[in-house]
Amino acid sequence: MYIILVYDVGEKRVGKALKTCRKYLTWVQNSVFEGEITYATFQKLKYELEKIINKDEDSVIIYILRTTKYSQRECLGKEKNPIDIFI
Repeated sequence: MYIILVYDVGEKRVGKALKTCRKYLTWVQNSVFEGEITYATFQKLKYELEKIINKDEDSVIIYILRTTKYSQRECLGKEKNPIDIFI
């Protein structure tokens, strides 16, 4: 599966969230990640993030795309972290 993950996390936890997401996905821009991931790895990522975030203050949104066949990626302005895979 291909996912896009976006988070809004408190200052004290943002470093840990960033480090965790970078283990599994490609950094696209501040608090935004994307990439191909297996179901098992996806579950592991969610588990690790749930341990980091404060559910009363923080937010993690994950878009799950079963296929990138009908997807398109477009960037306006400077690409912060160019990647080879486009959705």
